[in-house]
Parts: sequence; C-alpha cells; structure tokens
Amino acid sequence: MAAAEVEAVMELLCHVAETDKIKAAVKHSTRGALYAGAAAFMGGLVGGPPGIAVGGAVGGLLGAWMTSGQFKPVPQIIMEMTPCEQQKLYDEVSAVIRTLDWTTASQLILLVMGNSTLKQTVVKALITYMTREMRAQIQYED
Repeated sequence: MAAAEVEAVMELLCHVAETDKIKAAVKHSTRGALYAGAAAFMGGLVGGPPGIAVGGAVGGLLGAWMTSGQFKPVPQIIMEMTPCEQQKLYDEVSAVIRTLDWTTASQLILLVMGNSTLKQTVVKALITYMTREMRAQIQYED
C-alpha cells in the first residue's frame, strides 16, 4: 500500500488510542534474560558455583524489574514502530476499514469516530495486534 495510506491509518490509530486513553507496556523478555545471564556469569567469576546462583537470582530480579510495568501511551508506541511493524499493523486494521471511502486521514478519523461499532472494532484490532505481535500489556486510564 501507499505510504500515505499507512500514515493515515497510523494517525487514525493514534487518535483512537488517545481518545480512549490506552497505554501499553511492551515486554522485552530478551533484555531481562540478558541481565540474568550476565549477572550469573559475573557471579560465577567472582564467587564460583555459589556466585552463579546468587548472580543469576540477582540478575533475574534486576531484569524483571527493568522490563516490567513501563506503560507508555499507545500513540507514542505507534510512532516509535518501525515501518515494517507499522505495515503489519496497517494490514491488520485495513481489514476492518476496507469498505470505507476516504482519501485523507481527517476523513478516515471522522468516519471511524462517527460510528461507535466501527470504532470499537478498530480498537479491538489495534489491541489484538499489540498483545499478539508485541506481547504488550494494555491499560486504560481512568
């Protein structure tokens, strides 16, 4: 699809997520595992076999602490996505909005926001993508 269409859909998703005040925490389990492994290695160098156990435990806790609970507004996450990730998200959402006739992001936003059922379907597609592809934890602000 044209880059302008992808950009328009990203604007729509940012608008919808901002309106609904949706936040997400994207888990980086690889980073946590790296901390645990590095700490176990350092513990082994310093304290031998008992140091591996202590280092692994400390590194695991540090890794878990550093990678959990970092909620950010979904519009910020969308804007930080790579073009490839945005294309995947576009593909997911375009199935929902393919029957709409629009040429600009403003038109698309008006069409979706004017139909509560369609808006809910778009939000569901966004959340499904984020939880499945990005392993994100979703939170709604009060």
